[in-house]
Parts: sequence; C-alpha cells; structure tokens
Amino acid sequence: MTALLEVEDLSVTFRTSVAGVEAVKHVSFTLERGETLALVGESGSGKSVTALSILQLLPYPVASHPSGSVRFDGKELMGAAPETLMRIRGDRISMVFQEPMTSLNPLHTVERQIGEILMLHKQMGGSAARARIVELLHLVGIADGERRLDAFPHQLSGGQRQRVMIAMALANEPDILIADEPTTALDVTIQAQILALIRDLQQRLGLAMLLISHDLSIVAKVAQRVAVMSRGEIVEQGPVSEVFARPQHAYTRHLLASEPKGAPEPADPEAPVLLASDQLKVWFPIKAGIFRRTVDHIKAVDGITMEIRSGETLGVVGESGSGKTTLGLALLRLQRSEGGIQFDGQEIAGIGGGRLRPLRRQMQVVFQDPYGSLSPRMSIGEIVGEGLEVHEPGVSDEEREKRIAEALTEVGLDPDARDRYPHEFSGGQRQRVAIARALVLKPRLIVLDEPTSALDRSVQAQIVDLLRDLQRRHGLTYLFISHDLKVVRAMSHRIMVLKNGKLIEEGPAEEILTAPRHPYTQALLAAAFDLETAPAGVVST
Repeated sequence: MTALLEVEDLSVTFRTSVAGVEAVKHVSFTLERGETLALVGESGSGKSVTALSILQLLPYPVASHPSGSVRFDGKELMGAAPETLMRIRGDRISMVFQEPMTSLNPLHTVERQIGEILMLHKQMGGSAARARIVELLHLVGIADGERRLDAFPHQLSGGQRQRVMIAMALANEPDILIADEPTTALDVTIQAQILALIRDLQQRLGLAMLLISHDLSIVAKVAQRVAVMSRGEIVEQGPVSEVFARPQHAYTRHLLASEPKGAPEPADPEAPVLLASDQLKVWFPIKAGIFRRTVDHIKAVDGITMEIRSGETLGVVGESGSGKTTLGLALLRLQRSEGGIQFDGQEIAGIGGGRLRPLRRQMQVVFQDPYGSLSPRMSIGEIVGEGLEVHEPGVSDEEREKRIAEALTEVGLDPDARDRYPHEFSGGQRQRVAIARALVLKPRLIVLDEPTSALDRSVQAQIVDLLRDLQRRHGLTYLFISHDLKVVRAMSHRIMVLKNGKLIEEGPAEEILTAPRHPYTQALLAAAFDLETAPAGVVST
C-alpha cells in the first residue's frame, strides 16, 4: 500500500540575477495517513520551500524543479493542471503559514476569511456557514467566537490571528495538514490545546500532518518521525525517539544542544525606579446596533500597578490576549490609556507629543515580527539611522555613519552590510537590525515584545546572550514580553503574570517559576513543563 504523500528526489532552484541558488537538494520522504512527520532545521535550511513545493505554491518561473516527484494519494502533483491543484489546496491538503498577519487579508473580517474556504470547497453559506465558523473558532480556543466574527486581523492578538489561520486550515477536515511553525505565536497553554486538537482530529479523521518547527520540545511530543534539514538537504531522518536519543549527524547534535541557558547578572535591588504605572487601564469599546452605541468593553489592561527598576528585566507572561503587548504599548504612550505612568520620576500619562518627544529616545521598542517592523524599501543603514534624524537632527553625516556602524557592530552585524535590504537577511539577523535601531539612540528602557518567538532555538540563544550582554555593558532596563518560559527564565530578574488584562502574580523570577502561588500561573508552568519533557515520539491520547 502506497503512502498518502510521497516526495522523491525533490530539488528547488531559485533564479537570481547572478546565478541559480539551490534551496532544496534531492529531498525524499513519505507521509502515512494519521502520521506526523516533522521537518526541523535552522532558518534557510529549506523546510518551508519543501512544504510549498508540495502544493506548487512557489513563485514560478523564478523557482524551478530540476528534479523531483510529489505524489498525493497516488496522483502526481508536480506539473499538475491548475484545476487539479485548486481542488486539492485548502480541501484535501491545507496549510497553516508562519506569519498570520501577512497571511490573513487585512481588509476582510474573520467570518469572511473562514467563510471563503467553506464556500469555495463546500458551497456552504448563510447561517450554516456562520455556525460552522463559530464552531471552528471554539475548537481552536477562541471562546468568544461569536463576538470575533466581525473582527479584522489587526484587532486580534498574534496568538488569536494564528488560531484563525488554523481554523481556516481545518475548516474542510483535510487529509493532510501542512503546519509551518503553527504554534510560534502561541503561549504554552494554547500550544497544548492546539496540539491536543490536532491529535484528536488525527484520530477521528486519519489526518496526517507535516509539521515544520524550530521547537524541538513540540516535535518530541507530537511527531512519530523527524527529518533534519541543513542547507537544503535532509541530513538525518527516522523515528523521533531514536534520532533525539542517538543523533548520528553533527548538525542534529548541534540543534538538540541549542537552547537559551543561564540567567541575567543580578540587578541592584536599591536602584531607582525607572518606569511605573498606577491603575493603568486600556479598555476597547464594543459597539453594536445601527447607531454603533457602546454596549460593552474589552478590558485589555485592567487596573495594573507595576514598576521596573533601572538595570532590571521585568518579564511579562500570560496567554495570548492577556494584555501583554497592550500594556507595553500603553507604557510607551503608543496606546491610549487611563491611569498614571511615570518615567524616571516624571508623570507622562497626560503630557502631549511635543513634551513627550524628548523622552522617546530614552524609551525604545523591539517588535515580535522583525520582517513586518522593518521597511522593505529602506536599507539597513537607513533603518538604523532613522531615529537619529528624528531625535538628533543636528548630528553630522560623519557622526551619524559612525553611530550606525557602532550599533550594527554591537549586535554582531557587519557594518559593511548597511546598504543591504531586510529581505537579504535571515530572521535572526533582521531581529538584530531591530535591536540596533533601538540601541542607536542610547535609550535607558527597551520594551521587547516577543523578540525571539519567530526564531530558531539556536538563534534564540544567540539573541538572549546578546541582550544580556548589552544590558550588562549599558545598564539597560528591559520590559520583556514573551510566552516562552525558557527564554523568560534566561532573561528576567522579576516576572509578572497577566490574565484577562489583570495582574494576578508578581515576584522574583525563580520564585514565580519554582513556587507559583496562583492556580493560573501553576497551569502555565504545568503546560510548559509538559511540552518540554514529554517522551520523544510519544503522542498522548
């Protein structure tokens, strides 16, 4: 009996102005019904290109296949007619992409985006489609699905957007789910829910999954087999339990050994408070009816009082939608809020833009998605130097170039690369550019919003080491927002836990991580511990 999916001798070449680039080289693997095969490897190893080749989604003719065959249920997909591929895509083979903000249409509501999938393949519309959409939203962990139907992607958190993508992929109960980093933007409890959902669907429907992930703890929990990719080739594959326990290839051993370790240098407990809030609130109105009257509020941040001392890292954890990012934006005065905000002893909650501008250079932010936060039309040098033009317009061209070079060097990038553009860099390198952009103004506070979530484990470890080194050398203060508790432990002096916009627990990092008091914190840690320590290759039922 043949496998559900057979990929044989697959190669992919991208044509450039200079020469062809071999992105995938002679890759072969199979996927059985109900099985999960994981493709792992660092950024640029060819994982996503391999997955996109299955559905023939590469940008042809820029991309070409010098060799290879892709057979689904006995039918050849390589070179298949567009009508054949259209019937399969989104129906029998679905895909969850890594970056939901760029994959979802910003002009369409949640209901319309999921509804298009149902209408295209099932001719389902009206009340039946609406009921199915609400059911799917509940399945992927969006409890208030009815209230989210009219929401646009920018009105959802990163985790909620990813769940909408998963709901779209599961809408037609496909035979194969290609999941490209499906839990990257999700906290550990939602990761556990999504993975449990996928396992349940696998058991009920015989669903097969091709999982692309840099998180080896997730691979160990959900996959039966793993294929390790490096520079476009599969260097090792086999049962997860065997490959993880006895890796044969040096690259596999490198991957398994790479993860954030250590802890930050101790902070001065007597240092002055740099940033504080007093009963901070961010409430978003919910409008309904023909006159769009406010009928309720989404309490994204609900009365939070906190403080960060100079030179300290405060980790902020909680599920998606708990208010972590909104809190960070409100503290920077980038989001309208109520309540008090003090920076370096000065009340800034009520001051206007003109009086706030001198403080902006001292308060910087690094966003979660380095590709989305960097202008594709600006060179790296222009991106890093933009803040200098705004906040230090009198600086000479020579001094400006010197400061840009110093910032790039500090984050481990070659200053000679300043004329290159974001798309020419890997994810980890783009995140270093974003950090350099923040550093060039020599700030006192940096808000780091999930700065490592989209990065490979080995690159995560490099960014964590970089951030700790910069803090030690410059006395930086960090507000570190993350759902990855391993990274939070490696970065934070103190941790605060948010749930539904409220602060439910706060204290020293080791105390919170080893002896949490609140049941919610205990559930977060239990989910993280379960994901990280599950026996390799074991799929729970």
